[in-house]
Amino acid sequence: MALGIAALVSCLAFGLCPASATQHIVVIPGIGPGESPPPSQSAPAYSSAPARGAYGGGFIEFLVTGDSGGERPARSVAPAQPAPTYGPPPAPAYSNAYVASLPQAATDPSVERAAPPEEFRRREVDYDGKEKPGTIIIDTPNKFLFLVEPGGRAIRYGIGVGRPGFEWSGVKAITRKAEWPDWTPPAQMLLRRPDLPRRMEGGPGNPLGARALYLGSSLYRIHGTNEPWTIGQNVSSGCIRMMNQDVIDLYDRVSVGARVIVL
Repeated sequence: MALGIAALVSCLAFGLCPASATQHIVVIPGIGPGESPPPSQSAPAYSSAPARGAYGGGFIEFLVTGDSGGERPARSVAPAQPAPTYGPPPAPAYSNAYVASLPQAATDPSVERAAPPEEFRRREVDYDGKEKPGTIIIDTPNKFLFLVEPGGRAIRYGIGVGRPGFEWSGVKAITRKAEWPDWTPPAQMLLRRPDLPRRMEGGPGNPLGARALYLGSSLYRIHGTNEPWTIGQNVSSGCIRMMNQDVIDLYDRVSVGARVIVL
């Protein structure tokens, strides 16, 4: 009896049992034992006996390896998901080049971006009015700015003025002068152009250009522009635009307190 048990253990442990002792026959409906499915038909996936380890599984496998060798359920591993990010998106980075590339609300896109016509180039002309030298006269309808000079002369500059709905007239005085001024769009403009920055440092791309002459306590200015092709047009929100070389020339000729007449 003892020898029979030992032989059985040896058989199970070392795989010396006859094939018929461990063989499991799987019968698939429609296919007999030992037959293969037709080439055009794949056999259904049926599970045979539980997977066996090197020692036959079960109690002997457990004694040797600590694992019974039974069938292990398959685990589905979910793909790793990126951690969610929270908080507002980063603020856009504005620069002189960025703002200079923005389409200006007052600019007619059909206007060719070229130098202004010859008539809007700076020149000296006759003046027979009553205003004293040093006075600035802005002829809004004709898009000219005159600086009255002694001896019945004046310097005439081409300008850009307020577009329809933004024209104005009156008498102001220059209250401040600035070179390469910073630009802080007023609240009214931000409502119309929310894409504009809240503040922009002075520079070649700044819409105020190379110089600015501030008119009284208003938001209006005589200033340069980074859009010289708009000179001679109704384009602004009420400010007076000049080509940069012209506003520099005017800036050097007038002082704070100079009278400005807007027609």
